[in-house]
Order: sequence, then C-alpha cells, then structure tokens
Amino acid sequence: MAPSKSESELERGLDLARQGEYFSAHEALEDAWRASEPDEKDFFQGLVHVVVAWYQAGRGNRVGFERQLEKAGRRLGPFAPEHRGVDVAALLRQVESASAAGTLDVPPLDVP
Repeated sequence: MAPSKSESELERGLDLARQGEYFSAHEALEDAWRASEPDEKDFFQGLVHVVVAWYQAGRGNRVGFERQLEKAGRRLGPFAPEHRGVDVAALLRQVESASAAGTLDVPPLDVP
C-alpha cells in the first residue's frame, strides 16, 4: 500500500530540513498539513513553524524567528514525546534552546 500524501510529504519535509533546506521543507510540510486528518493538523503545523523559525533565523528576522518558535512549542507540545516516528521531545528541546539563546546564530536543526 502506498503511503498517504501526508506521510510522503512528511518524510520529504523532514529530509529537506535535515539538509538545511528550510524553505523547501516548509513547503513540503505545509502539503502534509493540508492532507492531514484534523486531529494531526497541529503536529504538522508545529513542524512547519520549526522549519520556518530556522529559515527566519537565516534571514536575520528576529521577530519572525521568535514568533515561529513560540507557535512551534505550543502546537507540538501535545504530541511529545514521539509522534509519527519524530522525536518531538528532542525537537522541542531544540526549540526551547534556540529561544533561550537570544541569538539568531542557531546550530543547524537536528531533525530526530
């Protein structure tokens, strides 16, 4: 059985994020979000917020970066510690660390 659109776009988005291709990752994860079931929309939106935060950091947009981090934490929290093979707890630790650092000079996103 072929994977659903949300499953295949999730994998594509996570792979792109692992490569540091945050803008492309956001587009794939938005496609996964659109194709997802209502009870998983927040999970996919949370992932979108994470990659957009890293994209905004790379662009030097502090306000966009901070807003996306806050939204990511709020949406992903209920899915911790793990959902759909993603270590949500580890991802949230990176979000919290990036938020606490007070800088846009964040390490590459380590998508677990």
